Order: sequence, then structure tokens, then C-alpha cells
Amino acid sequence: MPELPEVETVRTGLIPALQGRLIERLQLNRANLRFPFPERMAARLAGRRVERIDRRAKYLLLRLSGAETLLVHLGMSGRFSIEAEATSRQPGDFVHAAPANPKHDHAIFQIEGGVTVRYNDPRRFGFMLMFATASEEEQPNLAGLGPEPNSNAFSGAALGEALAGKRTPIKSALLDQRVVAGLGNIYVCEALHRAGISPLREARNIPGVRAERLAIAVRNVIEDAIAAGGSTLKDFAGADGALGYFQHRFSVYGREGAACATPQCQGQIRRIVQAGRSTFYCPTCQR
Repeated sequence: MPELPEVETVRTGLIPALQGRLIERLQLNRANLRFPFPERMAARLAGRRVERIDRRAKYLLLRLSGAETLLVHLGMSGRFSIEAEATSRQPGDFVHAAPANPKHDHAIFQIEGGVTVRYNDPRRFGFMLMFATASEEEQPNLAGLGPEPNSNAFSGAALGEALAGKRTPIKSALLDQRVVAGLGNIYVCEALHRAGISPLREARNIPGVRAERLAIAVRNVIEDAIAAGGSTLKDFAGADGALGYFQHRFSVYGREGAACATPQCQGQIRRIVQAGRSTFYCPTCQR
């Protein structure tokens, strides 16, 4: 499932095509994704201007004229593609994904200036919601989310406070979106390795120096992944069709049996299962 860096990559890719532009028409090719589309969604979006595109955790937030917001979650396989009458926008030096099968184009946005934005989702685990922007804090998907890992609200002190008293393993605690928003399995594994912290350590034992070290590692791994366009394991592609390449810089994720990349460490990467998810770590240098 796309994590924060992948969703942020999609957000920045959509800005040139959508931000400040009018939605002339929306074509819905089915009634639902994971959930039904919002009632009268096509009629409600026609003639609306996309004033800004934000992201909160793993959600895209299209701020519309008329003080409404369109929330988009990509699920496991959702992706946007952009087409223009004159030329396709293909920024960056990336390997490009194979074209998405058009039979899975479930929502097609016609944008002023001859731009078409398609939402394609073979597995249909994504969803779209609309709500009054002023009611954002009351939305179940957004209420109670922790701080963004690349925001000023996220620090070692804030992380330590959120983890205090938690007996769950730190790996599981970091996946709790109430502790920190937007983290998923890949980047938690990578951040814990950078911080030298075992995924098995109880979260309540992190506050203090370890919390400071971990907060820095989380922030850095997220920033590095965003700069690399996210990670492509199977379905993810940016809005321009580009695959991210941070997966080529993984230190632990998917590297079971490989030598640890930490200088002077003689350990090997191990894989275990925690709460039904694979965890990759070095038992030698992560304590």
C-alpha cells in the first residue's frame, strides 16, 4: 500500500495538472470503489475549481471552490495518470511504468485546458469522499491522526510522549497513525535500522535519547524517500507514470540474509513476522 512518500509524490505530480484549474466534467465508470462514490459526485464536481492539493497522512485532499474537499485514498493499486492535448508531462529521470489497463479507469476528470486526469484502480481498495472543508477535524478518516513526520510538530519529545506507557513493540507502535501519521511497514523498518533500535523493543522503553534518535531517523528516511519519488514494489507509479526508486536504497526491507550495511556491523538481515507483517532488521546492531 502506498505510504506517505508515495502519496506525496502523487500530490506533487498532480499540482501542475489540477491546482488552480476548473473541473469541467467527471465521468464515473462504476458506482463504487472500496465504498460507493459520494452522492451526485459528478454533478457536485462539475464547474468546481481545485484551489489547492494537500496531503494528510496517506490521504490526498483536493480543496475545491465552494469550501468542499475531495479526499482520495489510493488503496493498494490506485494511481492517477495525466494526459494533455499538446504533450504529456513526464518530469524526472525515472523508469516508467507500463500503461495502466484502461478497463480499470474508474474516474476520469476532464480539466480545463484540454487536460484529462484518470484514476485507475485494478483492486478497487481506494476510495473517494467529499465533505465540507470546515468539518475536516470531524471526519473519521482524519480525526485523531498524529503529527506528520516531516512537520515541526514531530520531535523526539513528542514521539516520547506518544509512546510513554505503551507495551507494544516499537514497530507496531509506529504503525499506529495516532502516534505519527503516514508511516507504513517499509519506512518503519528503515527508520528503526537507521536509529539502531530493535523492532522488538517495547515502545515504552523508547522515550529519551532513543526517541530523539528515532525521530531524526524517521524524518530523514521520509525526506530521502520523497526525494527519490517513493518506492515501487508492485503497483505504485507517480502521476506522470514514473516509478519511484527509493527501493534501491533500502538498508533492510526485503533484504533477508544480506549483510548489514551499517559500518563495522557483521550482522545479517533477519525477517520476522509482527502482527501479520514482515519485519526486516539486523539483530546485531539494532538493540
